[in-house]
Amino acid sequence: MAFQTPMFYKYYSQTYRIDSTPDGGLVGFLLDLRTGFFVQDSSHIREVIWSTTESDIGGPFDEDRFVQETERERDFHLTGDGPIFALYETVGGLYEQARKRESRRLEPQESALVRSIYKRTFKMWEDEATRRAAGEAPTFEAKPRYPRQ
Repeated sequence: MAFQTPMFYKYYSQTYRIDSTPDGGLVGFLLDLRTGFFVQDSSHIREVIWSTTESDIGGPFDEDRFVQETERERDFHLTGDGPIFALYETVGGLYEQARKRESRRLEPQESALVRSIYKRTFKMWEDEATRRAAGEAPTFEAKPRYPRQ
């Protein structure tokens, strides 16, 4: 059976992307919630593709949702310094204002702003991964917000 890739899923709290390999196989990439980067991990491919009732596995879904889900998880699980984390603080401020101070949901324009910020931060992470893969020095370091014991 041929699969159309890329395919996007949620595997528990981590987003998961499946791509085709040049030889016609499949390769998976799982979001590492300790670093914020994707790591190659094909061990979940069958489980996510054939999942029908597992509530902790979601998808497949489109790339836009994949970006939004990835950034929600990065925002929740990671902390650090630099422009990415400043943008996450902006998102947090929007939610803080709406939910905690005004007891309301985000307005449509606020939701659109959050989606736009998350698209931007996703691209920033991708650019950073490319720089690091090329041997360049990191421009920021992310740390887990909730370190494992």
